[in-house]
Amino acid sequence: MEPRKYDLEDRLSEFSAAIIRVVEALPNTRAGNHVAGQLLRCGTSPYPNHGEAQAAESRDDFVHKLSVCLKELRETFRWLRLIQRVPLLRNLAPVVTLLNEAQELIKIFSASIRTAKKGGADRDK
Repeated sequence: MEPRKYDLEDRLSEFSAAIIRVVEALPNTRAGNHVAGQLLRCGTSPYPNHGEAQAAESRDDFVHKLSVCLKELRETFRWLRLIQRVPLLRNLAPVVTLLNEAQELIKIFSASIRTAKKGGADRDK
């Protein structure tokens, strides 16, 4: 069995799609609509911002754009925790899956930022 190819772009794309599916399932209430709007913005942001990081013009620009991704992932994690806490959905399984993926992505971006700041990252690979 071949190991699964690791592709951060694909992971972020699927994460954004899963966020959209959760947002669409939220109730059409004041609270549901508020959380939906916030989650939609921050939860889909890392995907295009990662693309911006790949086109960074300098190491500082690269770190900045990765930092934006990290900030948005941390915000997403908080909104997902709120959905779980209220709860705003009957089926929380997709939220739990997204919480786990958000934690993993936060670790990946944190490590990438640390590496890039040390000068060990090659952004073109």
